[in-house]
Amino acid sequence: MTKIAVLSDTHDNVWNLDQALLRIAATPAQVLLHCGDFVAPFIISQLGEAFDNPIHGVYGNNDGDLGQLHRQAARFPQIVLHGQLAELEVDGVRIAMNHYPEIARPLAESGRYDLVCYGHDHLSYWEQVGECQLVNPGEIMGRGGSPSWGLFDTADRTWRLQPLQD
Repeated sequence: MTKIAVLSDTHDNVWNLDQALLRIAATPAQVLLHCGDFVAPFIISQLGEAFDNPIHGVYGNNDGDLGQLHRQAARFPQIVLHGQLAELEVDGVRIAMNHYPEIARPLAESGRYDLVCYGHDHLSYWEQVGECQLVNPGEIMGRGGSPSWGLFDTADRTWRLQPLQD
C-alpha cells in the first residue's frame, strides 16, 4: 500500500518546502502530489532533486511561466505536470487533482473519485462527500497561517493533515 504526500501553494517558499520534504521522506511517502502554485520553475527542480518517487502536479493561478515549468520537469523522469487537471489511480484509489475548490467540489460529487485534492485558498480542509474525500492540504507558503501538507494512506484510506511546526 502507498502513502501519498499532498502539497499545495508553495509560492517559492524554499525553506518551508525543504522542511516539508524532510518530513515527507520520514513518512516515507511513495507518491507526491502538488496542487499548484509552485510559482517559480526552481521549485520544480527542488522537488525533483529531493523526491525520487513519482511526483504529479497541476497548474495554479500563479504559475506564470508554464514553458519553463515544463522544461524543469523534463529534467526529472519522475515528474509529470498534468495541466489544469490530473486523474490518477494509485492502489485502486481513484484520484483527481486541480487547483481550485469550485472545480474540486463537483469532481468529488461526481462519484468518479475516491480522493479529490485541491489548493488555491491556502486553507486546510477535509470533507467526506459520498464515497470521496475532498481535501486541501493547506499551504506550504505560510503566509496566511501555519504551513501544512497532507498524507493519504491507500491502505486504510485515511487523510492526516501534517503541520510543518510541531
